Amino acid sequence: MKRLKEKSAIITGAARGIGKAFAKAYVQEGATVAIADINFEGAEKAALEIGSDAYAIRLDVTDQSSIDAAVKAVEEHSGGIDILINNAALFDLAPISEVTRESYNRLFSINVAGTLFMLQAVAKSMITRGIGGKIINMASQAGRRGEPLVAVYCATKAAVISLTQSAGLNLIQHGINVNAIAPGVVDGEHWNGVDALFAKYENRRLGEKKRLVGEAVPFGRMATAEDLTGMAVFLASSEADYIVAQTYNVDGGNWMS
Repeated sequence: MKRLKEKSAIITGAARGIGKAFAKAYVQEGATVAIADINFEGAEKAALEIGSDAYAIRLDVTDQSSIDAAVKAVEEHSGGIDILINNAALFDLAPISEVTRESYNRLFSINVAGTLFMLQAVAKSMITRGIGGKIINMASQAGRRGEPLVAVYCATKAAVISLTQSAGLNLIQHGINVNAIAPGVVDGEHWNGVDALFAKYENRRLGEKKRLVGEAVPFGRMATAEDLTGMAVFLASSEADYIVAQTYNVDGGNWMS
């Protein structure tokens, strides 16, 4: 039996990578999925690839009018929203002495404010509809502890974990379960940029940091986006009805809590 049969989901930042993998898994489990991304062409391409139960929506999580329009579009398309995954995020790194206000503001605007106000808009829609729902935020192992070069990103993901706890406690009275997933190091095209930044600041060869972090994972390798889909499906399903305000590590053993 398909665990998300006839459910309506919206996934932010789903044109590629982890979000796209979530969208594929949700469609396979019977859901209709809005692929919401600032890269609308990429979202359309992903939707075509996934199939008729996926459709593209333009979304900029830093723009409240864009958030409101995306929520309205899903309501009109599917009659309401059952599931939200707050996946849109940005990464940057620098030593503390080189952190810029521009980078700080950009990361917090997308990773924290984008998560909060997307969550808020969808929660309002769910409350009005009156049948509850599931909200899943994407945290990170970086939100569990600091890193020498990743202060701002780590702080944003720590904030996501805290927001998940507070929102979960507040919204469960409406039948809305808010939880989060904390991945470890996930292979994909974004890691080319991450690796290049580490190469710059740690004086490494390109590819060296990626190799080292993969070798350091107790499981023996970096994650793939598909390694995260099981938890994403579970938290969106009725099997997770009694789970509230939790953040689950899916990281190959990198962090224990």
